[in-house]
Amino acid sequence: MFSFFKKKKQSEEVEKTLDVVCDYEDVSKVMHYFEKETGITFEKQQNILKNKLTLFCKTHKIDSFRTLLNFIKSDDEMKQKLINLLTTNETYFYREFSQIEAVVKHVQKRATNAPIRILCAPCATGEEPYSIAIALLEANVKVEFSITGIDINSQALQKAKEASYIKRHIGSLDESLVQRYFQLQNEKYILSEKVKQRVSFKKKNIFESEFIALGKFDYVFSRNMLIYFDKETKLRAKSILESMLQDPSVGVFFGHADLF
Repeated sequence: MFSFFKKKKQSEEVEKTLDVVCDYEDVSKVMHYFEKETGITFEKQQNILKNKLTLFCKTHKIDSFRTLLNFIKSDDEMKQKLINLLTTNETYFYREFSQIEAVVKHVQKRATNAPIRILCAPCATGEEPYSIAIALLEANVKVEFSITGIDINSQALQKAKEASYIKRHIGSLDESLVQRYFQLQNEKYILSEKVKQRVSFKKKNIFESEFIALGKFDYVFSRNMLIYFDKETKLRAKSILESMLQDPSVGVFFGHADLF
């Protein structure tokens, strides 16, 4: 009889544990917190988000989305891991090159030799800011220039600083550019220092005051970020980015998919 009650109690404890472990149903609170922090919405992709978060929780032995929310609110390292998981960084050199070409021509026509500051927000794994640097070097512009790349994904920023790329990322470049600016090592294309020294990278969120503190820029690129925002957040981001321009008439270079 005592054995029966003991087994029943153990069974209830196991069921209780399983209930906690399988509490991966309501993703809404994590979703809204992530959107508030980053601007990125998963409103139309909740199933995808749920699957990613479930795997993330199981990998990190987190028993529920509720526990995950508490973690990311209090643990910056865990929050950064989640940001790295949920932000997209697929890009390549000379993407939408017509915009880069437009900046090069504008720089060549400038009446002043004052140093130029260019912002890429976001910069992902570095292909965009490095593409701008290569294009300006190729044009042999007579002014000094520096490029700042910002992103909220720390893993992407680390890859950008390493500047080591696979063939697919440089596929849009002429072979002459690859020969001039890259060195092939173990099937990786390593970017030359003369390009890297023109670009710096920082972990910044455009919705935080630290971003505004970067100051004014002559040119601002923000391509294929707004597609992850809802309409209200898009307009807010657009206003912030435009405020970073030294000359508002230049305008921000948005991606072709960044519709308002």
